[in-house]
Amino acid sequence: VRRAAFEAAEAVGVASESTRDRAIERAADGLGVDSEVIDDDLYADRDTRQVLVDADVRWGPDTLLDQYNLSLAQTALFDATEVRVRSADPKALVSAVKRLGLLYELRRTDDGRELVVTGPDRLFRRTRRYGTAFARLLRTVAKTAEWRLEATIDDRGTERTMTLSERDVSVPGVDPVAEPDFDSGVEADFAGRFRALDLDWTLVREPEPLETGTRVMIPDFAFDYDHADFRLYFEVMGFWTPEYVEKKLGQLADVEDVDLLVAVDESLGVGEEIAARDHRVVTYAGRVRVKRVVDVLREYESEFVAEAAAALPAEIVPDDDVVTLEAVAEGYGTGVEALDGARFPAHERVGRTLVRPAVLETVADELDSGMTLAAAEAVLDEYGIGETSAALSRLGYRVEWEGLGGGTLQETDS
Repeated sequence: VRRAAFEAAEAVGVASESTRDRAIERAADGLGVDSEVIDDDLYADRDTRQVLVDADVRWGPDTLLDQYNLSLAQTALFDATEVRVRSADPKALVSAVKRLGLLYELRRTDDGRELVVTGPDRLFRRTRRYGTAFARLLRTVAKTAEWRLEATIDDRGTERTMTLSERDVSVPGVDPVAEPDFDSGVEADFAGRFRALDLDWTLVREPEPLETGTRVMIPDFAFDYDHADFRLYFEVMGFWTPEYVEKKLGQLADVEDVDLLVAVDESLGVGEEIAARDHRVVTYAGRVRVKRVVDVLREYESEFVAEAAAALPAEIVPDDDVVTLEAVAEGYGTGVEALDGARFPAHERVGRTLVRPAVLETVADELDSGMTLAAAEAVLDEYGIGETSAALSRLGYRVEWEGLGGGTLQETDS
């Protein structure tokens, strides 16, 4: 369009409005459009001439105002040295605080629990270096239904207090602090290796808060025993500053009426002091050894197994002809280990399965030397016997393998 208009202007010789109009009309005739189109499109590619016809607006007016208020509050928190929060969900706040690398104390007050948040360097001096983390924490705080936040702000050397609540700041559509699974590599490493074990214990991440005098603490983990109403709390203690260690020791001294296991970094040298407070202790260097923790759990487990075994009847006679020991133990609300000394007069133990002798006789009649292993397994499966190796051994058979073609039954040599 512009080329056609300029060529027409050169031919006409534009020197006035009338000659400009003739040049526009000439260009329009050449392009086969109205002269108004040439006039409108001549500089339409310039930013100042572009017309907004549609906009993909992320926020409406109310949401935009909420975001603006949030940004103002976060900007003020950049200069915060300490933040105090009361929330309907203190556990979620503690998780976020840990993710952000901050320190906290959870205190009990007349108005409920108050979370006092600082940074590690706050133990040594006043600092504003954790303001960004405080600002990010506000997202998680504002996610809860009811909350109140007080922050100590360093306003160029003047200490001021900022107070916010759910009436002042809301965060619609904005996610709180992202919560990875663990606070540290030590905890993540331990949890991964522990959960890979097939134990009768369930690992719980950050259980309910424990009262420690006028304050509370949230342990890193808890172990729940699958066959009894018992929970062992587990705290990994690895922060090195003396002030932090002293504060943690004070918390551990005031924890009462719970079973607590503490994994202590050997470099802290406080294992004996914690043990003197009647808590179980395992030490570690670099990573928590799962075996040491499992050994402690086994001690508790042996007590539960002994109690469960003592409560079992002298003789156990299941109704089913074939039943697993796991099913019997589950019926009594205990683990399989509690059945080690139990007597089953109407059944035989075949591996970890109880089978009535009559069923074994019937199965024996259907098996024969030379039968394929697949056919034998089908017979055992028909009667609900899943432990092929133990059952065949009990009935006097072994499996003879023939390359990759499968196995056949052979009678065991007497």
